[in-house]
Amino acid sequence: MGGDLRDGRSDAVVGPAYRPLSPDAAPPAPGTVLCQLADIADPGGREFSFGRPPHEFTMFVIRRGSQAFGYVNDCPHARSPLNWLPDKFLDPSRTLIQCATHGARFRIEDGLCIAGPCPGASLLAVPVRVEGGAVVVAPGYGA
Repeated sequence: MGGDLRDGRSDAVVGPAYRPLSPDAAPPAPGTVLCQLADIADPGGREFSFGRPPHEFTMFVIRRGSQAFGYVNDCPHARSPLNWLPDKFLDPSRTLIQCATHGARFRIEDGLCIAGPCPGASLLAVPVRVEGGAVVVAPGYGA
C-alpha cells in the first residue's frame, strides 16, 4: 500500500472507493459543449465525467457570474475528488473551492491552494470558455 504515483504525489491517503486519474484518461476535445452556463448555480459547480473506469477523466466547472473555470477533479494533496456531494465544490462562503477530504481551499480563478495542507499547490486547469451561453472546452489542456 502507498507509493509514488507518476506525478510524484503519494497514493498513501487514497481511500478504497477513489480511482485516481489514470494517465490514459483522455480529456474532452476542445470545442466539446459541457452544459449551458445557466445550468450551474451562481456561484456553484458541476462535475463532468468522460470515458469509463479505469480510464475515466473527471473534471468540474465553477461558475462565478458570467465566468466559468474548469479543473480536473483531483486534489493535489490527497489525490481524492474535491466534491463532498455531487456538484458541491465550494466552501460555506461560496468564494473558494474546498477539498472534502482535508479542507484545503483553492482560489476559483486559478486553482491555487491558499489554505490547508498544500499551500502553493494548484489544481490542474481544464481550459473552458463561455460561448453563446454554453460552457465549452477550450484548447490548452496540459499545456
